[in-house]
Parts: sequence; C-alpha cells; structure tokens
Amino acid sequence: MSEDLDNLLYKLGIARTFCDAAQNHREYTVDDETLRKMVNYLGFPLKNIADSGKLLKKLENRRWQYTLEPIYVVRGDNMFFEAVIKAKESNSVKLAIKDVDGKIIEPQYCSEVCETRKLGGSVYHKTVFKILTELSPQYYTIILTAGGNNFEAVLAVTPDKCHEPTVLEQKRLWGFAIQLYALNSKRNWGVGDFTDLLNFAKLCKNCGAEVIGVNPLNVLFHDFPENASPYSSISRLFLNPLYIDVEAVDGFKEDLLNRADIAKIKSQENIDYTKVYNLKIAILEKLYKELIKNKESAEYKKFRRFCISGGEDLDNLAVFQTIYSEYCHKVFGGWHGWPEELKNPHSAAVAEFKQEHAEKVEFFKYLQYEAAKQFAEVGKFIRKCGLKIGLYRDLPVGLCKDSVELWSNNDLFIKRCGAGAPPDVFFPKGQKWCLGAFNPYRLKDMAYKPFIKVLRSAMENAGALRIDHVMSLMRLYIIPDDAEDGTYIYYNFEDMLGIVALESYLHNCMVVGESIGNVPDGFIDKIRERGIYSLSVLWAERWNGRGDFKLPQDFPEKVFCSVGTHDMAPLKMRWFGYDIETMYNLKMLSAEERSEQYHGREDERRRLLGALDYSGVWPENNRRKGDYIYGEGYPEGMLEAVEKYMAESRSVVYLAQLEDIFGVEVLQNLPGTDRDKHPNWRRRLPVMLEDLATDKDFCSTVEIINNSRR
Repeated sequence: MSEDLDNLLYKLGIARTFCDAAQNHREYTVDDETLRKMVNYLGFPLKNIADSGKLLKKLENRRWQYTLEPIYVVRGDNMFFEAVIKAKESNSVKLAIKDVDGKIIEPQYCSEVCETRKLGGSVYHKTVFKILTELSPQYYTIILTAGGNNFEAVLAVTPDKCHEPTVLEQKRLWGFAIQLYALNSKRNWGVGDFTDLLNFAKLCKNCGAEVIGVNPLNVLFHDFPENASPYSSISRLFLNPLYIDVEAVDGFKEDLLNRADIAKIKSQENIDYTKVYNLKIAILEKLYKELIKNKESAEYKKFRRFCISGGEDLDNLAVFQTIYSEYCHKVFGGWHGWPEELKNPHSAAVAEFKQEHAEKVEFFKYLQYEAAKQFAEVGKFIRKCGLKIGLYRDLPVGLCKDSVELWSNNDLFIKRCGAGAPPDVFFPKGQKWCLGAFNPYRLKDMAYKPFIKVLRSAMENAGALRIDHVMSLMRLYIIPDDAEDGTYIYYNFEDMLGIVALESYLHNCMVVGESIGNVPDGFIDKIRERGIYSLSVLWAERWNGRGDFKLPQDFPEKVFCSVGTHDMAPLKMRWFGYDIETMYNLKMLSAEERSEQYHGREDERRRLLGALDYSGVWPENNRRKGDYIYGEGYPEGMLEAVEKYMAESRSVVYLAQLEDIFGVEVLQNLPGTDRDKHPNWRRRLPVMLEDLATDKDFCSTVEIINNSRR
C-alpha cells in the first residue's frame, strides 16, 4: 500500500519528504493523511490511502483517452509532440500548423509509434510526430486529422533563452530598487504615484541609473485600503488605482480639492491608506461623472475603446469589485460568503447584478483606464529617454485568495491551501503566505493561458521582470488552510521555463528570478541555461552560507545584486541588529534564538569589515575610528564602503536602495506579521523626491556607483 501511495505521489508531483533551507538543512517527512488530502486538493479523489493503486492505474490510462494534449511546449531546434491515434486510422493522418495570423503551414515531419495499447476493443498507437520545417518562436495551432476528424492543440515554439539585452555584454549597469508607495514628494497626496515614478525616471536619466526596480503595482482591495501588501493583490492583471495622480486626470480642477486635507494626511508618520485612497476615489468619482456626461467627447471614446480591449478580464474585475462593495460589510469570508448564485461569474444572477449596477461597474473600469493611461506615459518617457533597461517590474508568486482571479476561475487554483515557504536562514519558522496558487493540472488543461496573461501584464512597459520566488516554476510549498506545515507540489518545469522564455522573447523583456530561500540542487544552473538571471543580496553572498563574504570579483555575473530586499533590514538597521530586537519583542524569537542571532550578527559584522578592508573600499575622507562589531556604533564611511563594494562586483546589474542611502532604521516589511504588529508597507522615505538631486548622501552614493561601474 505504501508503495502504491509513493508511486501515486511521484506521478502527481507531491513530495513525501523535503529539506528546508535553514542552516541545518533539516529533513521533513509528511504524514500519509496530509498527503492524501493534497491528492484531493489537486482534484484527484482519494477517499482512502488503500485506494492509491486504483487511482494510479486510472491516471496512467488517462492519456490514452484523448488524442492531443492541450499544449506542447517545445524548443525550436527539437519540435515534437505526442498523439494517441486508433491503429486503423494511422495511415490516414494529416498534419497542418496554423500561425498567429491564421496562415496554414503544411510542415515536413516524421512520425514513429512508441507504444501500443488495446482499450475497449480498439488498438491505439501513441505516436511521436517530429516537425522538420523551421518555425520561429511563437504560438501555433496544431491541426491533426485522423479518421476524418480534426484535433487541435497549441504548439508553443520557444527560443533557447529569454531575451537578454546586448548592452549587458558590454557594460555593467546599475539602478535603484524602490517601493513606489514610499516615494515622498512635495506634490503627491501622501503616497507615491505614477507622476512620482516618471519624475524619478528623469532623475535616473540625469544621474546614470539605467534600471528602476519597483514593487508589484497590482490592484488591491477597494473597500479595505489598509490591506496594503503589494504581494497580495486581487488581480495580477490590473493596476492599483492608488497610484493615479488625480491632478493629472483629464478634467481635474483645483476647486475639487481641499489642500488642508492633504497636508493633514502627509503629516502622519506612516501612510494612511484609507484616507489617501478614499480622498482620491471621491474626486475620481466626480471626474468620472463629468466624463460620462459627454459621450461624444474624444476622451470618452478612448475610455470605451479601453473597456472593449479589456474584454472579459476587465469585466470580471469591475463586476467583482462592485459585488464586493455591496457585500463586504454584510457577510464574512469575502466572496466565499456571498449568496451562492453570485459565486459563479457566469451565472444569470451576476449578469443581472451587473446590469443593475452598471454605473458603478463602469466606474471601476474607469479607474483602470486612468491608471493604465498614466502608467503608459511612464513607459513612453522611459523609452524616449533611453534607459538601457528601464522599469524592472515585480511579479508576485501568488495572490490573495479572496481575489477576482480565484472568483473568476476557482478550479484553476489548488483548493483549501495556500502557498508559503519552509524555514530558511532569514525566516527560521518558515512563512505561511496564504496565497492562491495555480493547480498545475488545471493550468495545463487551459494551455497555460492564465499564466501567459499574468506574464504579459507584468511585462507591460517593462525592460526586465522579477519573478518572485522563481522556484515556483518548478515547485511550490503548499500549506493546507487548517495546518501550519505543508509539502511541495511540483509543476511541469520545462513547460513553465519555455513559456517564460517565449513571452520574454516576444516582449523584449529580460527575466530575473528571485531565488532566495529553499533552492533545489541544480536549479540555478537550469534557469541560467534558459537565460533567466538570478537575484542576489550581500548577506547571501558568503562562502558556504556562513563563512567569509565573497569578494566583489567572486560575485556571480548574471545576477541583479543588492544589499538587501524589502523583506530585510536596511543596512544601518541590520548593523545594529534592530530587526532581531523587533522580532524578539513581537515574540517571533525566543530568548535563546535572540541570543543566537545576536552572536551570528556579531560574526557577520566582523566578516563584513574584513571583506571591506581587504577590498580597499573605505573612503579616504571618512575613515572609520573603530570596529564596532558589538553594535556599539555605526562605522564611519560604512555607506560609502558598502556601496562601492557592491558596485564593484562583477554582477551585471547593481540595485541601490534608498533606505540604505538615507540610513533608515525600520523595516518596510516584516514577513509573518500583519499591521496590528508591525506597520508593513507604510514607511515613507525620509527625503523628498524633489530634494534627491541635491542630497549629500544621495549624490555621493551616485558618484561612487558610477565610478565603480565603469
């Protein structure tokens, strides 16, 4: 029985055992009952463990019950697909391929029967077709004719590698990693917006920065603005209206606004999302009503064209948001608590609701129209001024389970589970993200179209795309909603890599994989082979994980490197260990763990100083006066030394962080906490955007980086 279960788990890609990414690499064995539930959560009914063999046999027979897979993801130099055909029809087979323009190609091909099976009185051949005609990277439709019937499938012909800008072959670039909401400017309303992003791009152009890394910009909860995590959106296909610069919207007039309201909002220590968002929405509602009064205006016609081009996805978003607003204060549990007839987006009840609330539905589309229009202006400016890479966008690994993506197609996601991560060096207790995750089998049934749409949306106006937790292309740690521990679910790694490479090629957008955490052996080599760059941080670039820091010349080349990330303490905060104390005060660490981490941090300081000394990166005019390895002081010249150290690395792109430059001593985000414990995603930068160009620390850092990257 155990052997049957093990074989079933292997067939379905469910891990019985795994190792975490903590320093001791502990191995975990998942109990049978949890594994049985995982089989069911993937959509394969298994009532009893004893039935594992029966289910396995059923799955093995499944492939013989249809002619073509929904999609075949192949490389251009090795195009083949497998078909199941009745033996008596094998001699009548014809093959054609249709390209994206509808042109029919009759390719040269060869075929070979690789397996034969008798089912229900008929003999079937499993036949491999190898296409010999050259096809450029693109999506095609296979049209296979057998026995007078046509069978179709998608053929994704992928390049060997993702798009790689040729400039990276000639020089090392640099830029900034920013949180857009944190940009502080004299003109914004208390949160960074698209105009701030455009102005920041101008600053980058003037100071030599070629990359602007931004947090995910996806739409969040309209009715609960304080749910501010950019990694827990309600749709990865659309933008967050919070980033609209209302004063740049067509029709805005000064008398719509009370400047005292903005001054009050901006005087608060942290971002008050509710006040900022509600103020913007109140004025945008007035501008929308003015727009729809004149349906013959050019602006209204542009809006209508946007609505049509947005199609079903935009419609679903707007309807979902409208229903959500109607019920969010009446029922508990998000859309799962709605009346049954409203849980299906294709129901008659939803259609009726949409008609009855047409104006509000259209308003939500209007928000997306204005956000898309302003974001497009940012992209247009960046292309015009010639930043070598430009926007480096961020694609979250999952999304909020109470989201329009899950409502629109709930069967596409793994049931009653959420994505997370086992323990690692940075997060010793692991992380329960509670994010919706694609079901790998439903995803392939849909020819990966939902994944493709998400990639295309994230690549809009981008020269590079960061895939959050890129290991999810291969496997994802899934935790049942009613448990704290889970196991890994595996995806079709080759298919996922191929789709990423193809979309990267089609959009001239390079891809960077965030690979901090539990990285499988050989994984980095595999993604590099497909042209996916890695992401690295200073704190991870140590020999054997805990030894000396790697010197700049020892850093990996094809990576985007930085000192830390939004989930890690900024440079000065980390030096003093304030993050350790924060976690201890929140009871996230025991007294023993706290002491252990302080000792580890002392060793880290000692080794970092040694690496900086050896590399000779300390500024001549700001020599340090002591080691301060016990955190009793911040070394003089520390910022300059670390920035020079990182900028001199052989990594092709270095991303500086404004929090490091300005000596910020608070975390932007502390994983494992909500806003009741820590003000995540709410910290503004201490220096105004308009003042950056004359700020001493900013200017000296820019000079150091430019000189070091030559």
